[in-house]
Amino acid sequence: MKAYVFPGQGAQFSGMGKDLYDNSDTAKEMFNRANEILGFDITKIMFEGSADELKETKVTQPAIFLHSTILAACLGDGFKPNMVAGHSLGEFSSLVANKALSFEDGLRLVSKRALAMQAACENQPSTMAAILGLDDDVVESLCAKVDGVVVAANYNCPGQLVISGAVPAVEKACELATEAGARRALILPVGGAFHSPLMEPAREELAAAIEATRFDTPTCPVYQNVVAKAVIDPSEIKKNLVAQLTAPVRWTQIMHAMIADGAEEVVEVGPGKVLQGLFKKVDRKFPTASAELTDLN
Repeated sequence: MKAYVFPGQGAQFSGMGKDLYDNSDTAKEMFNRANEILGFDITKIMFEGSADELKETKVTQPAIFLHSTILAACLGDGFKPNMVAGHSLGEFSSLVANKALSFEDGLRLVSKRALAMQAACENQPSTMAAILGLDDDVVESLCAKVDGVVVAANYNCPGQLVISGAVPAVEKACELATEAGARRALILPVGGAFHSPLMEPAREELAAAIEATRFDTPTCPVYQNVVAKAVIDPSEIKKNLVAQLTAPVRWTQIMHAMIADGAEEVVEVGPGKVLQGLFKKVDRKFPTASAELTDLN
């Protein structure tokens, strides 16, 4: 069985998607449609923009979504997933790829998500930090001891957990983690406390948009961030997608679940190779690959 996985925010790079645009009529049509939907020339920023321009909130998340979903579409008959998953933002890409959500509706939701998250970040100084070299339950217990909002946000792989919350609380949790023997406790250069209770205003705004959007029965199960198990029912998919903004990304658990359910190879669709590296942290011999331009029909 083949699993396809889709990266999240942080995987962007200057020039992303230009090779697709130049070599595929399907890609060209989808990129042009995206410019119309968003109301600005995102392709120009993706193909020619600087790293700083790509970091703009209204650009970053749609750009990664577009690279992933357009690449999947260009694979044509070669794209036959038995299961899919996406890390945070990547979950939207996975839901377009498995036909639960249309490309157009997916892009509209991703754009709304990005702007809602940015607005939530501006409400209160907040941040995230990577804790390396401690067991998950140790990090969870340290967060519980801290006054203020700080929670486990991204279970990326064994020994790598990202925490999220108010700046003073995250800084205190990093101190405690270092004292507890963490190999590193590193504040991340992000705009706010994603996947924490501080994203509640964004969750409420996105919930209304998701509820108003049509979701179909997907062609294969999606392993969703919130529950870390296979989901096929559209109503459950929508509920989990709404919860995602304030709930942790259980990627470690998703990887274990996919392998337990019969995944024999994982293919990363989109920019970068981060998710392949995380699978190797679970099982260094597990077969991984990137969806390549040479695979295009």
